[in-house]
Amino acid sequence: MSGAGAPTITPDGSGLRVVVVAAQWHTAVMDGLVAGAVRAVEEAGAAVTLERVPGTFELPVAAAAAARGGADAVVALGVVIRGDTPHFDYVCQAATIGLTEVSVRAGVPVGFGVLTTDDEAQALDRAGLPGSRGDKGAEAAQAAIATARVVRRLAG
Repeated sequence: MSGAGAPTITPDGSGLRVVVVAAQWHTAVMDGLVAGAVRAVEEAGAAVTLERVPGTFELPVAAAAAARGGADAVVALGVVIRGDTPHFDYVCQAATIGLTEVSVRAGVPVGFGVLTTDDEAQALDRAGLPGSRGDKGAEAAQAAIATARVVRRLAG
């Protein structure tokens, strides 16, 4: 895990409504990602709502509903761990393209907190748990909030 060159983001989320949509697979990893995202949203001063979906494949439709429902930003959290079949590739591609389309079409930032790893150890190392080297849930939330501020400024 590199992290080299990553910016320090401390967004102002006051007055913003942020919806965190999170998959349920890989409970320990997801608990860390969700905790990091919720903490980051609260630290930024934004209102947070958490919704759970069955898996990563379902994140785009939930993110779209959140955007239509008035969210200023959405944080999408999931974990896809490589297995022995092409399922990994299909789910990763569908989630990535789907979340990108939601963001661009709705004009609502979607923080991408979907871990795509080769094994569970890599996912745990990015989950924001004690001993983890990264906190991708918090990073996704900070990016979504910071981008929501930019979108508001550009929209006038």
